[in-house]
Amino acid sequence: MFLDSLLTRNPELVDAAADLHRRGAIPPDTYVMDLDAIESNAALLAAEAERLGLTLWFVVKQLGRNPELIRAIARHIPKYAAIDAPEARTLHAAGARAGNLGHLAQIPRRALPEMLAWRPETVTVFDVDNARAVSDAARAQGFVQDVLVRLEGAEGAVYPGQEGGLPLGALDDFAAAVEQLPGVRIAGVTAFPCVLCDPATGTPHPTANFELAVKARELLTSRGYESLKLSAPSATSMASLPLLAEHGATHGEPGHSLTGTTPLHARDAGQPEKPAYVYVTEVAHTLADGRPAVFGGGFYPRAHIGSALLPHSGRRLAVQDAPAENIDYYRLLDAPTPGHAVTAGDTALLAFRTQIFVTRSTVAVVAGLSSGSPRLTGLYDAQGRAL
Repeated sequence: MFLDSLLTRNPELVDAAADLHRRGAIPPDTYVMDLDAIESNAALLAAEAERLGLTLWFVVKQLGRNPELIRAIARHIPKYAAIDAPEARTLHAAGARAGNLGHLAQIPRRALPEMLAWRPETVTVFDVDNARAVSDAARAQGFVQDVLVRLEGAEGAVYPGQEGGLPLGALDDFAAAVEQLPGVRIAGVTAFPCVLCDPATGTPHPTANFELAVKARELLTSRGYESLKLSAPSATSMASLPLLAEHGATHGEPGHSLTGTTPLHARDAGQPEKPAYVYVTEVAHTLADGRPAVFGGGFYPRAHIGSALLPHSGRRLAVQDAPAENIDYYRLLDAPTPGHAVTAGDTALLAFRTQIFVTRSTVAVVAGLSSGSPRLTGLYDAQGRAL
């Protein structure tokens, strides 16, 4: 999906990743991350958001919740949105500040005392029960916690496994109930996804969920609330930030734009954010019909993989589809043309959309590519633990 963009915009990363694998410094099933590019992308996004009067909370699930990368991003975007409790702990331990907790996954009740002690800017709640739990935990610590109301997504605009939130028609009753809770204050609204990229062009556009969030804020304003936040996550990038501002959002949540890997980046190599990761694996064996099998572990069902580069020969082979329900021990490539056989141990490089935190992959961080002196600074698992 991103191999052409990567080869055009960041060939230095391709060369460094291939060299690391050839030297045995990294194993197959490793994402190599360009620390310099990620920090530069964060700086671009922060400056554009400031120009437009927006606030950003960064997201790192797709980066493998990596502490080195978190610290680099936080130098420009200080606060994060954590999608679940484990991610929040990694972000907090790396020194970033809590912007929003509980959006894609509610904070477990027994984790609330720990996480509210960090004094997050906001906590997203899906219903009155969760608002009450946050209120009780905050009151026990002697403060009032700002909460965002998560809206139930529009029909056909919700990913399976991410259901939840408040129907717009129930917002008045919800607000009336929450106004009786002494430990929380409604500070704004959110929904997901609020922006998506067009499948054909990659161009970002608002979804029906964004419209629901705007209507919800209007309803709360009519109840007397002021200065309400509206966080509009998904596909936050340099290209979509003006759209967020135009439609009334106050907050965006950049994730894949930090690595230059939104769907728009796959189609437009001229986007400001630079591609910042590559997946490294190697040929494990070859089938009798000539198809090479590469080691897996890091493939993602929504990856949209096109081809693999075999840098020893400079050739590219198409990557064959695989059922999402199967474990990715291997991934098959098309058989090379006669006379161009590959060998077990050959490096293979791929660039595709990922969510590293759901993989078995290693994450390698490389610094110094922007100055021509790359160096491996660390190896981590997919949850950000040093290896």
